[in-house]
Amino acid sequence: MQPTEIPLFPLGTVLFPDGLLPLKVFEARYLDLVGRCLRERTPFGVVALVGGSEVRGQGKTAVRFEPVGTLAELIEVDSPQQGILIARCRGTQRFEAVAPRQQADGLWLADLRALPDDDVVAPDAALAATVRGLATAIAALKEQDADIVLEPHRFDDAGWVANRWCELLPIPQAAKQKLMELPDPQLRLRLVDDYLRGKGVITPPA
Repeated sequence: MQPTEIPLFPLGTVLFPDGLLPLKVFEARYLDLVGRCLRERTPFGVVALVGGSEVRGQGKTAVRFEPVGTLAELIEVDSPQQGILIARCRGTQRFEAVAPRQQADGLWLADLRALPDDDVVAPDAALAATVRGLATAIAALKEQDADIVLEPHRFDDAGWVANRWCELLPIPQAAKQKLMELPDPQLRLRLVDDYLRGKGVITPPA
């Protein structure tokens, strides 16, 4: 399958497959991007910034971003005032941005090389406490009206559980990027489990 050209949205965050991405869009190039994706029902690519700013005119450091990102599809878009869009997006497939290039208006484009989706595998039995811990965390967030995990909830899917924990944990962006890139969902979940046990969030059975 030949790579397809996609627009990129560099952000100071790592988007995971099935993750929720809220956006406040006000720059002309991104207003145009969101409008086009909404009309054509096409995704855009989210890549994590490692240098510079995605806002034009802010700072003199050249924009640098990770080569591996996640496609985002628009769930809903609202315009509370002229020149501003509030969007909610869902992460879908991971990809590699090939031959990134910048247009005159500052919008980045790249050829897309799709990366395989996680295999759907059940979490190892030894990681059951980490699965239960995620269910508890999501329930607590909903009670606080912080419904930041999209449904359906798939607690029987190791990759889904690992990804939701990666979004919630206060770990550096570079670490989240490495976890997102891991092709083995069971390994990703085991690394999350190690972190939680190291912090005392999950304790071994008595």
